[in-house]
Amino acid sequence: MAFKKAVKGTILAGGGALATVLGLSQFAHYRRKQMSLAYVEAAEYVSEPVNREPPSREAQLLTLQNTSEFDVLVIGGGATGCGCALDAVTRGLKTALVERDDFSSGTSSRSTKLIHGGVRYLQKAIMKLDIEQYRMVKEALYERANLLEIAPHLSAPLPIMLPVYKWWQLPYYWVGIKLYDLVAGSNCLKSSYVLSKSRALEHFPMLQKDKLVGAIVYYDGQHNDARMNVAIALTAARYGAATANYMEVMSLLKKTDPQTGKEHVSGARCKDVLTGQEFDVRAKCVINATGPFTDTVRKMDDKNATAICQPSAGVHIVMPGYYSPESMGLLDPATSDGRVIFFLPWQKMTIAGTTDTPTDITHHPVPSEEDINFILNEV
Repeated sequence: MAFKKAVKGTILAGGGALATVLGLSQFAHYRRKQMSLAYVEAAEYVSEPVNREPPSREAQLLTLQNTSEFDVLVIGGGATGCGCALDAVTRGLKTALVERDDFSSGTSSRSTKLIHGGVRYLQKAIMKLDIEQYRMVKEALYERANLLEIAPHLSAPLPIMLPVYKWWQLPYYWVGIKLYDLVAGSNCLKSSYVLSKSRALEHFPMLQKDKLVGAIVYYDGQHNDARMNVAIALTAARYGAATANYMEVMSLLKKTDPQTGKEHVSGARCKDVLTGQEFDVRAKCVINATGPFTDTVRKMDDKNATAICQPSAGVHIVMPGYYSPESMGLLDPATSDGRVIFFLPWQKMTIAGTTDTPTDITHHPVPSEEDINFILNEV
């Protein structure tokens, strides 16, 4: 069995050397480039966990040090990296995963906590007759239903209210939301419906009473992104993957192919951030799943590699729980600069966001006053 695909929505790319796993937005930028797939033959499909309990970090480090060569080494312990590791190890591949910080310490724990197909993407698909946008929404809605089914302890349907302030917008938004239900098909969580002005104010009494004409409620999914990430990492470890956090990749190892005479990546030099110990982890295939740090790892392979990732910052602010009911969110579809803002209940508090602005890559990003004030002014 060949290891062709790491996780739905991602690809393995690279000239047989460094495999880079890209998310949808990165892939859209990169797909025009010529690429080839890295193949590693798997022994057999693994259907039962190897370990009843995940091994300790010390045991995982020993496995990383004492294994002569892994089939796959994944760099990055976010949702994508852990998904790749779980997919690989259950295909029978000898798998390793290293993460510089803690699992889900980056982007994978800083989302809007939604699993949604993207109402706005569907609008763009219809307005611009963009079949690719439509397919992305269709696939995302399928994945939403799948996640709600396989992890009900971490995911749940969430009604989201869209307030309407002009009469002509009521049928416009209603048609759009009904199309969203239609595209979901059998995966539709619950049919959308219209709320009167008085009922809308019962849920969100702080809305502008004088201009409000009604509201539309539709359903999307909400999930605990950080716990989901850790659950995937633990599952990969139970199936036999050597997974270790606080392991930083210092450099990539290379060797020359005797048949072609070309150099290719054959592993990584790793450093235990907690103790300072360094050792080599060798692998037939290395997957770069480092999110915004994608280009940092790519340049370890080729210093002249062209950057393919444009990082952007999405800011959320946490507000007191009384700003939203416990069982309903709110969507502002048209902010002053055209972006959408969600207003969602989360763990007895309220999350408001997000922004989308270009930024420099940092290990510990902080929100700017401009972004914080933008969200506060909009809500």
